Amino acid sequence: MSLSVGDAAPAFTLSSTGGTTVSLADFKGRPVVLVFYPGDDTPVCTKQLNSYNDELAEFEKLDAQVLGISAQGVDSHEKFSGKHGFRFPLLADTDKAVAGAYGTLGPIGFPRRSVFIIDGDGVVRYAHRAIAGLTYRPVSELVEVLVSLG
Repeated sequence: MSLSVGDAAPAFTLSSTGGTTVSLADFKGRPVVLVFYPGDDTPVCTKQLNSYNDELAEFEKLDAQVLGISAQGVDSHEKFSGKHGFRFPLLADTDKAVAGAYGTLGPIGFPRRSVFIIDGDGVVRYAHRAIAGLTYRPVSELVEVLVSLG
């Protein structure tokens, strides 16, 4: 069964950049933009996360928290984040359990570029799973969804 808009977002707690752990529950009452990306320092992922970082103020104006998730470990995330100056956490889903819970794994277990917006009550309000993963959702589209949550 695939996670759909209107479903409760699966809870998670993952190791994060900055030496902490991050749980979805940490953001209760705030919207979360959950960004599943295939890999640190890959061309499209780098472009995607840089675009979200460059326009982070647009998310912050709406009190939305951006979280990046991929299967690499925290050491890889720290290098990637440090290299690009990301101002949002990158979470290590090394066993791909969270990716599986959100239905973002392809047929052979390869993570698909996906974005979910979860409202302050923990309900999925937007879900996009890329088939090829060569493009990503623009900030303007995500902000429009966040604004509609009012």
